[in-house]
Amino acid sequence: MDTTVLHVPLHRAIVVVDIEGSTTRTNPARARLRAILFDLLDEAFRAGGIAEGFRDPFVDRGDGALCLVRPVDEAPKTVLLAEVVPALAELLARHNAERPGEAFRLRVAIHAGEVHYDLHGPYGEDVDLACRLLDAAELRRRLRTTDGPLALAVSEAIHWSVVRHDYDGIDRAAFTDAFHVRVGGRRMRGWLRTADWAGAGSPRTGLTA
Repeated sequence: MDTTVLHVPLHRAIVVVDIEGSTTRTNPARARLRAILFDLLDEAFRAGGIAEGFRDPFVDRGDGALCLVRPVDEAPKTVLLAEVVPALAELLARHNAERPGEAFRLRVAIHAGEVHYDLHGPYGEDVDLACRLLDAAELRRRLRTTDGPLALAVSEAIHWSVVRHDYDGIDRAAFTDAFHVRVGGRRMRGWLRTADWAGAGSPRTGLTA
């Protein structure tokens, strides 16, 4: 579906990722990490059965990406938490172990809501909320204090509709810390996944977010 000139909101699951400490890298190093990141994202989504036909093309955010998943039966939001993010953690940990000179870690935030499109790409309040969660000090701090390859935050909407129900592959007890961000003057709650990723240990890069 061509969404470039639609002015009505379309529902999407929203995943945003950001490379830790990218501003400390040289431009050639950033270029390599960007290429690796997009490859890992594509592989992780495919591992969850979310092929290109179920999602929009990834949107470049400079040192990260915005990933939008369409509301189809083949791509429920549970898959993002139970399969896609764990696959991303495992793939990133493997990459870091095999290529320590190009090791990096990620902040990841997940939300779902209404997205608008114009000729410049997707936008809207729900995209803003996902990005606020991604940039929250609490998520940055969580990544600094873990040995894992990534740190994850989810919105209150995702926590309420998915996480708290303990669906297969989703551990409600792993999300224990709530925090708040502001979007459009409103105070919105997010949740941190505080448990480390089993089997996805990753060498620390020594960088700050």
